[in-house]
Amino acid sequence: MSRSELGISIVLFIKDRLLYMLSIVVIIGLGCSVYFLEQKRYPGLIESGTIIYFVILALSVLGVWLVLDYVRQRYYFKQVIEALRRSDELNSATIVHSIVTEEQKLVSSLLQEQHRAYLNELNKYRRQQELHNHFVLQWVHHMKTPVSVVDLLMQEAVHQQPTTEHVVKSLIDSVQEETERMTRGLDMMLYTARLDKFELDLHVRRIALHEKIRGAINENKRLCIKNAIFPRIEGEAWMETDEKWILFVINQLIGNAIKYSKGKQGSKLLLIRLTTQGEGIGKLEVIDQGIGIASHDLSRIFDPFFTGENGRTTGESTGMGLYLAKQVCSRLGHRLTVSSELGTGTTFTIHFEPSGIHVMD
Repeated sequence: MSRSELGISIVLFIKDRLLYMLSIVVIIGLGCSVYFLEQKRYPGLIESGTIIYFVILALSVLGVWLVLDYVRQRYYFKQVIEALRRSDELNSATIVHSIVTEEQKLVSSLLQEQHRAYLNELNKYRRQQELHNHFVLQWVHHMKTPVSVVDLLMQEAVHQQPTTEHVVKSLIDSVQEETERMTRGLDMMLYTARLDKFELDLHVRRIALHEKIRGAINENKRLCIKNAIFPRIEGEAWMETDEKWILFVINQLIGNAIKYSKGKQGSKLLLIRLTTQGEGIGKLEVIDQGIGIASHDLSRIFDPFFTGENGRTTGESTGMGLYLAKQVCSRLGHRLTVSSELGTGTTFTIHFEPSGIHVMD
């Protein structure tokens, strides 16, 4: 310990014990007063030297106690001063370990718990940043594909100078398909950015789910027709939820159903079933007849950036759609589950509960 640190520790030590020292001085003063009163009452019974001896002895005991107590705690003060000097480092709180008193143990335990909580929050934030950065890079990579395709289509149109209505229509359909892919990618990026401030972009009310599903199907009508997918809605339901966020989830589930159904030959059914089991209780099922999901991938499909065997086969999956859908449902108080049979189809189910929306995390 340097001389300046030694001086600081001594000053802090003395200041912290001024009340004790003042109490002892008061007790010494009271003792001396008793001696003087007894001497006045019985002259010659108590000599003046006895009073001086008592004062010197009491102050000596006080001094020895202060010295021993400081020697006992000097390493604690040294470590606290060192921790303050290195307060900009993450592990500065762990420096203090020469604990003597019960009070210091409690303070040290508090510091350790706060340090652990801080590191957990920091790691959580770093993880979110890593996920966000990774998603941005992946998103940019996926957006380059439709942009390149549109550019190639335009170049082909310029060189070939299409004149027939069929060729022009085919070109327009291709460009429209690529722009829709870019729109879906932009929407996903936008909702990913909003997810961090979910509570600021939330408006819960009772909505007609069947009407929102019809709107989502109309948005994907062209893809359904192109890939021989026939959507059908069964039932009606009114549920407490956020219209914009639940529509995002529905679009993700319908988009996934189309993506993993278009590879199969022949016509396919896309069934969206609504069932109610009481006031505010019900479920929404999105059932497709696509290629299905392998059983060993089912437990991971809601993990960020996980694409699975089917996602790697199609080459269109970012691994973020189902992750975001799961996150949104959890924050809305709904449950999102999945069941699938490889080669037969997949069923995604959103479970609505009356108290779910009021227990958002």
